[in-house]
Amino acid sequence: MLRLLLLRHAKSSWTDPGLDDHDRPLNPRGQKSAPLIGRFMREHKFNPDLVLCSPARRARETWKLASTELRSSPRLLMEDGLYDFGNGGRILDTVRAKADTAKSILVVGHNPSIERLAQRLIGKGEAKLRKRVTEKYPTGALAVISFDAKDWKDIEDGNGTLAAFVRPRDLAKETAT
Repeated sequence: MLRLLLLRHAKSSWTDPGLDDHDRPLNPRGQKSAPLIGRFMREHKFNPDLVLCSPARRARETWKLASTELRSSPRLLMEDGLYDFGNGGRILDTVRAKADTAKSILVVGHNPSIERLAQRLIGKGEAKLRKRVTEKYPTGALAVISFDAKDWKDIEDGNGTLAAFVRPRDLAKETAT
């Protein structure tokens, strides 16, 4: 079994209009939500073997904050191809090219490519969660997709099972109660 975790970077700041898009940091809300996602991953044993991260500052900061909550240190690769805003094809190509022996891969990237890839790959899973993925994939959201496959080259559209889809606001509600 293979597992792909698709994490959209946490909420970023637009306060400095002079900054290049690539250099935008997380805003305070993003800084609070990224560790919640890391804690969720740890508590549900969604520990990646490999992390493929966009080199954009907001993606790097999201991973750094989320990773502080994990009790593992997966291999990390910054990949230019993940600074992508297309249909998710470049993400999947990057996963296939870099996976090596990893069975669980976390991708930290951007919309719309993260959302579109999740929608393309998911064929099964709880209907309510699948609907949520198609309605909105907010900043900081994480989809966990499992595949009954042994090699990443066998991953195709529609053959994944959505195991989890969590948004930061879901976790903030749990923490508040």
